[in-house]
Amino acid sequence: MNHLKITTAIIASLFSSNLLAATTLIENVQGYSHNGEQLQQFKAVQFSDDKIDKVYFSTDKLPQGNDIIRIDGKGKTLLPGLIDAHGHVLSYGLSLSSAELYSTSSEQDAVKQVVEFNKLNPSKSWVKGRGWNQVQWQNNAFPTAKSLDKYFKDIPVVLDRVDGHALWVNSKALEMAGISKETKEVDGGQIIRDAQGNPTGVLVDNAMNLMFAKIPALTAQQTKQALTRAMKSLAKVGLTSVHDAGIEFDNIDAYKEMSRDNEMGIRINAMLGAWDPRFNEQLGKGHFSSSDDMLLINSVKISADGALGSRGAALIEDYSDMPHHKGLLLHSNEELTALMKQSMQAGFQVNTHAIGDNANKIVIDNYEQLISETKTKALRHRVEHAQILQLSDIPRFHKLGIIASMQATHATSDKNMAEDRVGSERIKGAYAWRSLLNAKAVIAAGSDFPVEYPNPFFGLHSSVTRQDQQNQPESGWYSNEAMTITEAFKSFTIDAAYAGHQEKIIGSIESGKKADFILIDQNIFTIKPEHIWKTQVLNTWVNGQKVEF
Repeated sequence: MNHLKITTAIIASLFSSNLLAATTLIENVQGYSHNGEQLQQFKAVQFSDDKIDKVYFSTDKLPQGNDIIRIDGKGKTLLPGLIDAHGHVLSYGLSLSSAELYSTSSEQDAVKQVVEFNKLNPSKSWVKGRGWNQVQWQNNAFPTAKSLDKYFKDIPVVLDRVDGHALWVNSKALEMAGISKETKEVDGGQIIRDAQGNPTGVLVDNAMNLMFAKIPALTAQQTKQALTRAMKSLAKVGLTSVHDAGIEFDNIDAYKEMSRDNEMGIRINAMLGAWDPRFNEQLGKGHFSSSDDMLLINSVKISADGALGSRGAALIEDYSDMPHHKGLLLHSNEELTALMKQSMQAGFQVNTHAIGDNANKIVIDNYEQLISETKTKALRHRVEHAQILQLSDIPRFHKLGIIASMQATHATSDKNMAEDRVGSERIKGAYAWRSLLNAKAVIAAGSDFPVEYPNPFFGLHSSVTRQDQQNQPESGWYSNEAMTITEAFKSFTIDAAYAGHQEKIIGSIESGKKADFILIDQNIFTIKPEHIWKTQVLNTWVNGQKVEF
Protein backbone atom coordinates (compact mmCIF):
# COMPACT_ATOMS: atom_id res chain seq x y z
CA MET A 1 0.00 0.00 0.00
CA ASN A 2 2.79 2.44 0.91
CA HIS A 3 4.62 1.51 -2.33
CA LEU A 4 1.47 2.25 -4.32
CA LYS A 5 1.08 5.62 -2.57
CA ILE A 6 4.69 6.57 -3.36
CA THR A 7 4.38 5.54 -7.03
CA THR A 8 1.11 7.47 -7.41
CA ALA A 9 2.67 10.54 -5.81
CA ILE A 10 5.64 10.40 -8.19
CA ILE A 11 3.38 10.09 -11.24
CA ALA A 12 1.23 12.98 -10.04
CA SER A 13 4.33 15.06 -9.47
CA LEU A 14 5.59 14.33 -12.98
CA PHE A 15 2.29 15.33 -14.56
CA SER A 16 2.17 18.57 -12.56
CA SER A 17 5.72 19.57 -13.54
CA ASN A 18 7.28 20.71 -16.80
CA LEU A 19 9.03 17.34 -17.18
CA LEU A 20 6.19 16.05 -19.34
CA ALA A 21 5.34 19.39 -20.90
CA ALA A 22 5.92 19.81 -24.61
CA THR A 23 8.57 22.42 -25.34
CA THR A 24 7.95 24.70 -28.31
CA LEU A 25 10.44 26.94 -30.11
CA ILE A 26 9.31 29.77 -32.38
CA GLU A 27 12.37 30.58 -34.47
CA ASN A 28 13.37 32.66 -37.48
CA VAL A 29 11.52 35.76 -36.28
CA GLN A 30 12.19 39.47 -35.97
CA GLY A 31 11.30 39.65 -32.29
CA TYR A 32 10.71 42.85 -30.30
CA SER A 33 9.91 43.36 -26.63
CA HIS A 34 10.19 46.26 -24.19
CA ASN A 35 11.36 45.36 -20.70
CA GLY A 36 10.43 48.75 -19.21
CA GLU A 37 13.91 50.15 -19.71
CA GLN A 38 14.61 49.56 -23.37
CA LEU A 39 13.43 47.94 -26.58
CA GLN A 40 15.04 44.54 -27.13
CA GLN A 41 15.35 42.46 -30.30
CA PHE A 42 15.55 38.66 -30.42
CA LYS A 43 15.45 35.83 -32.96
CA ALA A 44 13.56 33.03 -31.17
CA VAL A 45 11.52 32.22 -28.07
CA GLN A 46 11.07 28.88 -26.31
CA PHE A 47 8.13 28.02 -24.06
CA SER A 48 6.63 25.08 -22.18
CA ASP A 49 3.00 24.94 -21.08
CA ASP A 50 2.04 28.56 -20.33
CA LYS A 51 5.50 29.93 -19.50
CA ILE A 52 8.41 31.30 -21.51
CA ASP A 53 11.58 29.24 -20.91
CA LYS A 54 14.15 31.25 -22.81
CA VAL A 55 14.55 34.13 -25.22
CA TYR A 56 17.30 33.76 -27.84
CA PHE A 57 19.19 36.86 -28.91
CA SER A 58 21.31 37.33 -32.05
CA THR A 59 24.45 35.55 -30.83
CA ASP A 60 22.71 32.76 -28.90
CA LYS A 61 22.88 29.20 -30.21
CA LEU A 62 19.46 27.64 -30.74
CA PRO A 63 18.68 24.26 -29.08
CA GLN A 64 18.65 21.09 -31.13
CA GLY A 65 16.82 17.81 -30.60
CA ASN A 66 13.69 15.95 -31.59
CA ASP A 67 11.95 16.65 -28.30
CA ILE A 68 11.22 20.27 -29.29
CA ILE A 69 8.27 21.38 -31.39
CA ARG A 70 9.67 23.91 -33.84
CA ILE A 71 7.66 26.68 -35.49
CA ASP A 72 9.23 28.57 -38.38
CA GLY A 73 8.32 32.24 -38.10
CA LYS A 74 9.47 32.76 -41.71
CA GLY A 75 11.16 36.04 -40.85
CA LYS A 76 7.94 37.68 -39.66
CA THR A 77 7.71 39.94 -36.60
CA LEU A 78 6.98 38.47 -33.17
CA LEU A 79 5.67 40.74 -30.40
CA PRO A 80 4.36 40.22 -26.89
CA GLY A 81 0.58 39.98 -26.90
CA LEU A 82 -0.82 43.50 -26.98
CA ILE A 83 -2.89 44.80 -24.07
CA ASP A 84 -5.90 47.10 -24.30
CA ALA A 85 -6.04 48.96 -20.99
CA HIS A 86 -9.59 50.22 -21.51
CA GLY A 87 -12.32 48.34 -23.38
CA HIS A 88 -15.85 47.08 -22.85
CA VAL A 89 -15.93 43.39 -23.70
CA LEU A 90 -19.63 42.62 -23.24
CA SER A 91 -20.72 45.78 -25.08
CA TYR A 92 -18.35 44.88 -27.91
CA GLY A 93 -19.68 41.33 -28.10
CA LEU A 94 -23.25 42.64 -28.23
CA SER A 95 -22.32 45.23 -30.85
CA LEU A 96 -21.16 42.43 -33.15
CA SER A 97 -24.77 41.24 -33.35
CA SER A 98 -26.53 44.62 -33.55
CA ALA A 99 -26.93 47.35 -36.16
CA GLU A 100 -23.54 48.86 -37.02
CA LEU A 101 -23.75 52.64 -37.46
CA TYR A 102 -20.11 53.74 -37.21
CA SER A 103 -19.67 54.68 -40.85
CA THR A 104 -23.05 56.31 -41.45
CA SER A 105 -22.96 59.64 -43.27
CA SER A 106 -26.30 61.11 -42.15
CA GLU A 107 -29.31 60.53 -39.92
CA GLN A 108 -31.18 59.10 -42.90
CA ASP A 109 -28.27 56.78 -43.71
CA ALA A 110 -28.27 55.53 -40.11
CA VAL A 111 -32.04 54.86 -40.25
CA LYS A 112 -31.53 52.94 -43.49
CA GLN A 113 -28.86 50.76 -41.80
CA VAL A 114 -31.23 50.01 -38.91
CA VAL A 115 -34.03 49.09 -41.30
CA GLU A 116 -31.71 46.73 -43.22
CA PHE A 117 -30.50 45.16 -39.99
CA ASN A 118 -34.07 44.56 -38.83
CA LYS A 119 -34.94 42.85 -42.12
CA LEU A 120 -32.12 40.38 -41.51
CA ASN A 121 -33.06 39.94 -37.83
CA PRO A 122 -36.87 40.12 -37.75
CA SER A 123 -37.24 38.05 -34.56
CA LYS A 124 -35.68 40.65 -32.27
CA SER A 125 -38.19 42.24 -29.88
CA TRP A 126 -35.93 45.28 -29.38
CA VAL A 127 -33.91 46.72 -32.24
CA LYS A 128 -30.46 47.75 -31.04
CA GLY A 129 -27.51 49.41 -32.68
CA ARG A 130 -24.39 51.38 -31.97
CA GLY A 131 -21.97 53.84 -33.49
CA TRP A 132 -23.89 56.90 -34.70
CA ASN A 133 -22.01 60.17 -34.45
CA GLN A 134 -23.79 63.37 -35.41
CA VAL A 135 -20.46 65.17 -35.67
CA GLN A 136 -19.72 63.12 -38.80
CA TRP A 137 -23.01 64.18 -40.39
CA GLN A 138 -23.30 67.31 -42.50
CA ASN A 139 -25.98 68.92 -40.34
CA ASN A 140 -23.99 68.16 -37.14
CA ALA A 141 -27.30 67.87 -35.26
CA PHE A 142 -28.64 65.24 -32.88
CA PRO A 143 -31.03 62.76 -34.57
CA THR A 144 -34.71 62.48 -33.62
CA ALA A 145 -37.27 59.82 -32.83
CA LYS A 146 -39.37 60.98 -35.78
CA SER A 147 -36.95 59.65 -38.36
CA LEU A 148 -37.12 56.19 -36.75
CA ASP A 149 -40.88 56.33 -36.24
CA LYS A 150 -41.47 56.22 -40.01
CA TYR A 151 -40.28 52.61 -40.04
CA PHE A 152 -40.65 51.47 -36.43
CA LYS A 153 -44.03 52.35 -34.93
CA ASP A 154 -44.67 49.32 -32.73
CA ILE A 155 -41.20 48.03 -31.84
CA PRO A 156 -38.73 49.88 -29.59
CA VAL A 157 -35.45 51.02 -31.15
CA VAL A 158 -32.43 51.89 -28.97
CA LEU A 159 -29.22 53.08 -30.63
CA ASP A 160 -26.03 53.91 -28.69
CA ARG A 161 -23.98 56.90 -29.73
CA VAL A 162 -20.41 55.99 -30.68
CA ASP A 163 -19.09 56.99 -27.23
CA GLY A 164 -21.82 55.17 -25.28
CA HIS A 165 -22.82 58.41 -23.56
CA ALA A 166 -26.07 59.06 -25.44
CA LEU A 167 -29.00 57.01 -26.75
CA TRP A 168 -31.11 57.69 -29.83
CA VAL A 169 -34.53 56.07 -29.46
CA ASN A 170 -37.88 56.04 -31.21
CA SER A 171 -41.24 57.11 -29.78
CA LYS A 172 -42.22 53.55 -28.88
CA ALA A 173 -39.11 53.25 -26.71
CA LEU A 174 -39.82 56.63 -25.08
CA GLU A 175 -43.37 55.47 -24.37
CA MET A 176 -42.19 52.18 -22.84
CA ALA A 177 -39.75 54.09 -20.61
CA GLY A 178 -42.44 56.57 -19.58
CA ILE A 179 -40.45 59.55 -20.90
CA SER A 180 -42.63 62.50 -21.83
CA LYS A 181 -42.84 66.27 -21.61
CA GLU A 182 -43.63 65.90 -17.91
CA THR A 183 -40.56 63.80 -17.13
CA LYS A 184 -38.16 65.68 -14.88
CA GLU A 185 -34.49 66.02 -15.73
CA VAL A 186 -32.13 63.49 -14.18
CA ASP A 187 -29.11 64.64 -12.17
CA GLY A 188 -26.02 64.11 -14.29
CA GLY A 189 -28.09 63.56 -17.42
CA GLN A 190 -30.08 65.36 -20.09
CA ILE A 191 -33.24 64.64 -22.05
CA ILE A 192 -32.86 66.54 -25.33
CA ARG A 193 -36.11 68.45 -25.91
CA ASP A 194 -37.71 70.60 -28.61
CA ALA A 195 -38.90 74.19 -28.14
CA GLN A 196 -42.12 72.94 -26.55
CA GLY A 197 -40.27 70.74 -24.04
CA ASN A 198 -41.09 67.44 -25.73
CA PRO A 199 -38.37 64.73 -25.78
CA THR A 200 -36.83 64.57 -29.24
CA GLY A 201 -35.44 61.05 -28.91
CA VAL A 202 -31.91 61.55 -27.51
CA LEU A 203 -30.97 60.81 -23.89
CA VAL A 204 -27.55 61.81 -22.55
CA ASP A 205 -25.56 60.15 -19.73
CA ASN A 206 -27.61 59.49 -16.56
CA ALA A 207 -30.87 60.08 -18.46
CA MET A 208 -30.09 56.85 -20.34
CA ASN A 209 -30.86 54.93 -17.15
CA LEU A 210 -34.57 55.64 -17.70
CA MET A 211 -34.34 53.51 -20.84
CA PHE A 212 -31.94 50.88 -19.54
CA ALA A 213 -34.42 50.06 -16.77
CA LYS A 214 -36.91 48.85 -19.40
CA ILE A 215 -34.62 46.84 -21.68
CA PRO A 216 -34.88 43.11 -20.91
CA ALA A 217 -31.85 41.74 -19.08
CA LEU A 218 -29.57 39.29 -20.86
CA THR A 219 -29.76 35.65 -19.90
CA ALA A 220 -26.62 34.02 -18.53
CA GLN A 221 -26.23 32.13 -21.81
CA GLN A 222 -26.57 35.31 -23.89
CA THR A 223 -23.93 36.98 -21.75
CA LYS A 224 -21.45 34.14 -22.21
CA GLN A 225 -22.10 33.98 -25.94
CA ALA A 226 -21.42 37.71 -26.31
CA LEU A 227 -18.23 37.48 -24.22
CA THR A 228 -16.98 34.48 -26.22
CA ARG A 229 -17.72 36.26 -29.50
CA ALA A 230 -15.87 39.36 -28.30
CA MET A 231 -12.78 37.58 -26.97
CA LYS A 232 -12.34 35.61 -30.19
CA SER A 233 -12.58 38.81 -32.22
CA LEU A 234 -10.11 40.61 -29.93
CA ALA A 235 -7.54 37.81 -30.17
CA LYS A 236 -7.79 38.01 -33.95
CA VAL A 237 -6.49 41.61 -33.94
CA GLY A 238 -3.60 40.80 -31.59
CA LEU A 239 -5.04 41.51 -28.14
CA THR A 240 -4.17 38.87 -25.56
CA SER A 241 -5.33 40.90 -22.54
CA VAL A 242 -7.99 43.53 -21.92
CA HIS A 243 -8.84 45.72 -18.95
CA ASP A 244 -12.64 45.51 -18.96
CA ALA A 245 -13.64 49.00 -17.88
CA GLY A 246 -16.56 48.55 -15.51
CA ILE A 247 -18.73 45.45 -15.24
CA GLU A 248 -21.69 44.38 -13.13
CA PHE A 249 -22.61 41.30 -11.12
CA ASP A 250 -23.99 39.15 -13.97
CA ASN A 251 -20.96 39.89 -16.13
CA ILE A 252 -18.61 39.03 -13.26
CA ASP A 253 -20.48 35.79 -12.65
CA ALA A 254 -20.20 34.83 -16.32
CA TYR A 255 -16.46 35.49 -16.35
CA LYS A 256 -15.93 33.40 -13.23
CA GLU A 257 -17.88 30.48 -14.72
CA MET A 258 -16.00 30.74 -18.00
CA SER A 259 -12.69 30.87 -16.13
CA ARG A 260 -13.64 27.80 -14.10
CA ASP A 261 -14.57 25.94 -17.30
CA ASN A 262 -11.41 27.01 -19.17
CA GLU A 263 -13.43 29.07 -21.68
CA MET A 264 -11.53 32.38 -21.48
CA GLY A 265 -10.19 33.24 -24.91
CA ILE A 266 -7.94 36.07 -23.69
CA ARG A 267 -6.91 37.50 -20.31
CA ILE A 268 -9.41 39.80 -18.64
CA ASN A 269 -8.50 42.33 -15.95
CA ALA A 270 -11.99 43.36 -14.86
CA MET A 271 -12.94 46.58 -13.06
CA LEU A 272 -15.95 46.50 -10.74
CA GLY A 273 -18.54 49.03 -11.95
CA ALA A 274 -19.30 51.46 -9.12
CA TRP A 275 -22.83 51.92 -10.53
CA ASP A 276 -23.71 48.25 -10.01
CA PRO A 277 -26.57 47.91 -7.46
CA ARG A 278 -24.52 45.09 -5.92
CA PHE A 279 -21.27 47.08 -5.87
CA ASN A 280 -20.84 46.96 -2.09
CA GLU A 281 -21.32 43.21 -2.13
CA GLN A 282 -18.70 42.79 -4.86
CA LEU A 283 -16.28 45.09 -3.07
CA GLY A 284 -16.71 43.05 0.09
CA LYS A 285 -15.59 39.89 -1.70
CA GLY A 286 -12.13 41.38 -2.20
CA HIS A 287 -9.75 40.62 -5.05
CA PHE A 288 -10.13 37.62 -7.34
CA SER A 289 -7.47 35.91 -9.42
CA SER A 290 -7.90 32.64 -11.31
CA SER A 291 -5.19 30.02 -10.93
CA ASP A 292 -4.15 30.42 -14.59
CA ASP A 293 -4.13 34.25 -14.38
CA MET A 294 -6.76 34.48 -17.11
CA LEU A 295 -9.14 36.48 -14.90
CA LEU A 296 -8.18 39.18 -12.42
CA ILE A 297 -10.42 41.52 -10.42
CA ASN A 298 -8.56 44.08 -8.30
CA SER A 299 -9.87 47.46 -9.46
CA VAL A 300 -12.95 49.69 -9.54
CA LYS A 301 -14.31 51.86 -12.36
CA ILE A 302 -16.01 55.15 -11.47
CA SER A 303 -17.31 57.70 -13.99
CA ALA A 304 -16.95 61.39 -13.17
CA ASP A 305 -18.42 62.95 -16.34
CA GLY A 306 -19.73 62.26 -19.83
CA ALA A 307 -18.13 62.53 -23.27
CA LEU A 308 -16.98 65.43 -25.42
CA GLY A 309 -18.96 64.56 -28.54
CA SER A 310 -22.30 64.65 -26.71
CA ARG A 311 -21.15 67.70 -24.70
CA GLY A 312 -21.35 65.72 -21.49
CA ALA A 313 -17.66 66.14 -20.61
CA ALA A 314 -17.45 68.50 -17.62
CA LEU A 315 -15.53 71.68 -18.45
CA ILE A 316 -14.35 74.49 -16.16
CA GLU A 317 -15.56 77.15 -18.59
CA ASP A 318 -18.43 77.03 -21.09
CA TYR A 319 -18.23 74.94 -24.23
CA SER A 320 -16.79 77.08 -27.00
CA ASP A 321 -19.64 75.99 -29.28
CA MET A 322 -22.42 76.12 -26.66
CA PRO A 323 -22.55 79.16 -24.34
CA HIS A 324 -23.90 78.61 -20.81
CA HIS A 325 -23.19 74.87 -20.96
CA LYS A 326 -20.32 73.26 -19.06
CA GLY A 327 -21.20 69.57 -19.43
CA LEU A 328 -22.29 67.02 -16.86
CA LEU A 329 -20.85 65.74 -13.60
CA LEU A 330 -22.34 62.31 -12.93
CA HIS A 331 -21.88 62.51 -9.15
CA SER A 332 -21.87 65.27 -6.60
CA ASN A 333 -18.39 66.00 -5.23
CA GLU A 334 -19.37 64.33 -1.97
CA GLU A 335 -20.61 61.17 -3.71
CA LEU A 336 -17.52 60.91 -5.91
CA THR A 337 -15.13 61.36 -2.98
CA ALA A 338 -17.02 58.79 -0.92
CA LEU A 339 -16.94 56.19 -3.73
CA MET A 340 -13.24 56.69 -4.33
CA LYS A 341 -12.37 56.52 -0.65
CA GLN A 342 -14.54 53.45 -0.03
CA SER A 343 -12.81 51.62 -2.89
CA MET A 344 -9.32 52.59 -1.74
CA GLN A 345 -10.05 51.49 1.81
CA ALA A 346 -11.20 48.13 0.45
CA GLY A 347 -7.77 47.75 -1.17
CA PHE A 348 -8.90 48.29 -4.78
CA GLN A 349 -7.17 50.29 -7.46
CA VAL A 350 -9.47 53.18 -8.45
CA ASN A 351 -9.83 53.91 -12.16
CA THR A 352 -11.89 57.05 -12.71
CA HIS A 353 -13.32 58.17 -16.04
CA ALA A 354 -12.61 61.86 -16.61
CA ILE A 355 -12.75 63.60 -19.98
CA GLY A 356 -13.37 67.32 -19.40
CA ASP A 357 -10.81 69.55 -17.68
CA ASN A 358 -13.16 70.13 -14.75
CA ALA A 359 -13.76 66.41 -14.23
CA ASN A 360 -10.01 65.75 -14.47
CA LYS A 361 -9.20 68.46 -11.95
CA ILE A 362 -11.84 67.20 -9.51
CA VAL A 363 -10.64 63.61 -9.87
CA ILE A 364 -6.94 64.52 -9.48
CA ASP A 365 -7.77 66.72 -6.48
CA ASN A 366 -9.53 63.74 -4.92
CA TYR A 367 -6.56 61.50 -5.63
CA GLU A 368 -4.21 64.00 -4.02
CA GLN A 369 -6.29 64.07 -0.84
CA LEU A 370 -7.36 60.43 -0.66
CA ILE A 371 -4.09 58.72 -1.62
CA SER A 372 -2.48 60.53 1.28
CA GLU A 373 -5.35 59.68 3.66
CA THR A 374 -5.54 56.01 2.71
CA LYS A 375 -1.81 55.54 1.99
CA THR A 376 -2.61 53.74 -1.27
CA LYS A 377 -0.12 55.23 -3.75
CA ALA A 378 1.13 51.70 -4.39
CA LEU A 379 -2.27 50.77 -5.84
CA ARG A 380 -1.45 52.85 -8.96
CA HIS A 381 -4.78 54.61 -9.26
CA ARG A 382 -5.73 55.74 -12.76
CA VAL A 383 -7.51 58.43 -14.72
CA GLU A 384 -9.40 56.80 -17.57
CA HIS A 385 -9.19 58.97 -20.72
CA ALA A 386 -7.48 62.07 -19.19
CA GLN A 387 -8.67 63.71 -22.37
CA ILE A 388 -8.84 67.47 -21.72
CA LEU A 389 -6.34 68.59 -19.09
CA GLN A 390 -5.36 71.92 -17.67
CA LEU A 391 -1.65 72.26 -18.37
CA SER A 392 -1.10 72.73 -14.63
CA ASP A 393 -2.60 69.30 -13.92
CA ILE A 394 -0.25 67.38 -16.22
CA PRO A 395 2.75 67.20 -13.79
CA ARG A 396 0.45 65.91 -11.03
CA PHE A 397 0.20 62.45 -12.61
CA HIS A 398 3.83 61.58 -11.90
CA LYS A 399 3.83 63.40 -8.57
CA LEU A 400 0.84 61.41 -7.29
CA GLY A 401 1.82 58.13 -8.97
CA ILE A 402 -1.43 58.00 -10.95
CA ILE A 403 -1.59 56.50 -14.44
CA ALA A 404 -3.02 58.13 -17.56
CA SER A 405 -5.13 55.44 -19.24
CA MET A 406 -5.60 56.95 -22.72
CA GLN A 407 -6.92 55.95 -26.11
CA ALA A 408 -4.96 57.27 -29.09
CA THR A 409 -7.72 56.77 -31.67
CA HIS A 410 -9.94 59.16 -29.70
CA ALA A 411 -7.68 61.99 -30.88
CA THR A 412 -7.86 61.08 -34.55
CA SER A 413 -11.62 60.43 -34.32
CA ASP A 414 -12.30 63.65 -32.40
CA LYS A 415 -10.00 65.98 -34.36
CA ASN A 416 -12.89 67.31 -36.47
CA MET A 417 -14.88 68.50 -33.45
CA ALA A 418 -12.61 68.73 -30.40
CA GLU A 419 -11.33 72.24 -31.03
CA ASP A 420 -14.88 73.41 -31.76
CA ARG A 421 -15.85 72.14 -28.32
CA VAL A 422 -12.96 73.58 -26.29
CA GLY A 423 -11.32 76.33 -28.37
CA SER A 424 -7.73 77.03 -29.34
CA GLU A 425 -6.33 77.45 -25.81
CA ARG A 426 -7.84 74.45 -24.00
CA ILE A 427 -6.94 72.19 -26.92
CA LYS A 428 -3.27 72.57 -25.89
CA GLY A 429 -3.97 70.25 -22.94
CA ALA A 430 -6.05 67.79 -24.98
CA TYR A 431 -4.88 64.30 -25.98
CA ALA A 432 -1.54 65.50 -24.63
CA TRP A 433 0.56 62.32 -24.81
CA ARG A 434 3.93 63.99 -25.34
CA SER A 435 3.33 66.52 -22.57
CA LEU A 436 2.42 63.71 -20.17
CA LEU A 437 5.43 61.60 -21.15
CA ASN A 438 7.73 64.60 -20.79
CA ALA A 439 6.30 65.06 -17.29
CA LYS A 440 7.25 61.39 -16.55
CA ALA A 441 3.68 60.09 -16.48
CA VAL A 442 2.93 56.46 -17.35
CA ILE A 443 0.48 56.11 -20.24
CA ALA A 444 -1.47 52.85 -20.56
CA ALA A 445 -2.91 52.57 -24.05
CA GLY A 446 -6.28 51.24 -25.12
CA SER A 447 -9.11 51.87 -27.55
CA ASP A 448 -12.31 52.15 -25.47
CA PHE A 449 -13.90 49.62 -27.82
CA PRO A 450 -16.67 49.50 -29.01
CA VAL A 451 -16.44 53.32 -28.98
CA GLU A 452 -13.48 52.83 -31.33
CA TYR A 453 -12.39 49.74 -33.22
CA PRO A 454 -10.36 47.46 -30.92
CA ASN A 455 -7.54 46.89 -33.42
CA PRO A 456 -4.41 47.97 -31.47
CA PHE A 457 -2.52 48.74 -34.68
CA PHE A 458 -5.01 51.54 -35.30
CA GLY A 459 -3.99 52.93 -31.90
CA LEU A 460 -0.27 52.52 -32.59
CA HIS A 461 -0.73 54.34 -35.90
CA SER A 462 -2.64 57.21 -34.29
CA SER A 463 -0.07 57.49 -31.49
CA VAL A 464 2.81 57.95 -33.91
CA THR A 465 1.22 59.92 -36.78
CA ARG A 466 -1.67 61.84 -35.13
CA GLN A 467 -3.42 61.11 -38.45
CA ASP A 468 -6.49 59.21 -39.58
CA GLN A 469 -6.22 56.26 -41.94
CA GLN A 470 -6.34 58.59 -44.94
CA ASN A 471 -3.16 60.12 -43.47
CA GLN A 472 -4.88 63.40 -42.73
CA PRO A 473 -3.98 66.03 -41.79
CA GLU A 474 -0.70 65.80 -43.70
CA SER A 475 1.55 66.93 -40.88
CA GLY A 476 -0.55 65.31 -38.14
CA TRP A 477 -3.11 66.89 -35.83
CA TYR A 478 -1.12 68.76 -33.16
CA SER A 479 1.78 66.49 -34.06
CA ASN A 480 3.86 68.00 -31.24
CA GLU A 481 1.94 65.62 -28.94
CA ALA A 482 2.84 62.45 -30.91
CA MET A 483 4.73 59.45 -29.50
CA THR A 484 7.59 57.54 -31.05
CA ILE A 485 6.81 54.00 -32.18
CA THR A 486 8.85 52.64 -29.25
CA GLU A 487 6.86 54.73 -26.76
CA ALA A 488 3.56 53.73 -28.34
CA PHE A 489 4.55 50.05 -28.31
CA LYS A 490 5.53 50.35 -24.64
CA SER A 491 2.12 51.88 -23.83
CA PHE A 492 0.36 48.83 -25.36
CA THR A 493 2.61 46.29 -23.64
CA ILE A 494 4.66 46.66 -20.47
CA ASP A 495 3.09 49.95 -19.34
CA ALA A 496 -0.42 48.61 -19.87
CA ALA A 497 0.60 45.54 -17.86
CA TYR A 498 1.98 47.83 -15.14
CA ALA A 499 -1.33 49.70 -15.07
CA GLY A 500 -3.03 46.40 -14.23
CA HIS A 501 -0.44 45.23 -11.64
CA GLN A 502 0.52 42.44 -14.04
CA GLU A 503 3.95 43.52 -15.29
CA LYS A 504 5.59 40.53 -13.58
CA ILE A 505 3.65 38.01 -15.68
CA ILE A 506 2.77 39.72 -19.00
CA GLY A 507 3.67 42.76 -21.11
CA SER A 508 7.04 41.58 -22.39
CA ILE A 509 8.71 38.46 -23.73
CA GLU A 510 11.01 37.38 -20.92
CA SER A 511 11.90 34.09 -19.24
CA GLY A 512 9.35 33.12 -16.61
CA LYS A 513 6.55 35.25 -18.02
CA LYS A 514 3.38 33.97 -19.62
CA ALA A 515 3.59 32.71 -23.18
CA ASP A 516 1.42 35.43 -24.73
CA PHE A 517 2.63 36.65 -28.12
CA ILE A 518 1.56 37.49 -31.65
CA LEU A 519 3.13 37.00 -35.08
CA ILE A 520 2.39 39.83 -37.52
CA ASP A 521 2.90 40.34 -41.25
CA GLN A 522 5.09 43.46 -41.19
CA ASN A 523 7.72 45.09 -39.01
CA ILE A 524 6.05 48.08 -37.33
CA PHE A 525 9.47 49.43 -36.27
CA THR A 526 10.87 49.70 -39.78
CA ILE A 527 7.92 50.42 -42.10
CA LYS A 528 6.66 53.92 -42.85
CA PRO A 529 4.44 54.98 -39.92
CA GLU A 530 1.46 55.66 -42.18
CA HIS A 531 1.25 51.91 -42.89
CA ILE A 532 1.16 50.71 -39.27
CA TRP A 533 -2.64 50.52 -39.17
CA LYS A 534 -2.64 48.00 -42.03
CA THR A 535 -0.78 45.39 -39.95
CA GLN A 536 -2.37 41.93 -39.99
CA VAL A 537 -2.05 39.37 -37.21
CA LEU A 538 -1.00 35.94 -38.49
CA ASN A 539 -1.08 34.00 -35.20
CA THR A 540 -1.94 34.68 -31.57
CA TRP A 541 -0.83 32.64 -28.55
CA VAL A 542 -2.39 33.06 -25.10
CA ASN A 543 -1.06 31.09 -22.13
CA GLY A 544 1.02 29.01 -24.54
CA GLN A 545 -2.00 28.00 -26.59
CA LYS A 546 -2.48 29.06 -30.20
CA VAL A 547 -5.85 30.76 -30.61
CA GLU A 548 -8.05 29.55 -33.45
CA PHE A 549 -9.69 32.52 -35.19
